[in-house]
Amino acid sequence: METTARTVVDKPIGVVWAALADHTAIEQWGPGLRVTVDDSAAEEPGGVGAVRRIKSGPTPAIVERVTVVEPGRSLSYVALGGVPFRDYGGTVRLTERSATSTEVAWTLHAQRRLPVVEGVALAGVARVLLTLFTRAVRRG
Repeated sequence: METTARTVVDKPIGVVWAALADHTAIEQWGPGLRVTVDDSAAEEPGGVGAVRRIKSGPTPAIVERVTVVEPGRSLSYVALGGVPFRDYGGTVRLTERSATSTEVAWTLHAQRRLPVVEGVALAGVARVLLTLFTRAVRRG
């Protein structure tokens, strides 16, 4: 199953990309978030192969591996652990709308097990991630 949440941010695409490509900036999305990045298997810092661990409070860390980086355009990742979905991953695509605005499309995918329940939950997660990210970019 797949779901996409979209919005437009009144920031140039370069500013939005810089926020997306900086994995540790996820800490600015909400209180109590801690992010570490292991670049030992990455082609370049934060690039394909990088593994990010996103921790919040006593819950298990979400562990994701970056799978695709198209600078200024898109970033994809897959979850290695810490999420309730099987075969979970995401892609964030940026599209320049004008010199000062960027469309952000956050697509999540997971294996379908409980179609209605997981479909609603996955859509909710996509919307929350998009909201947290774009709020941080706007404050940026």
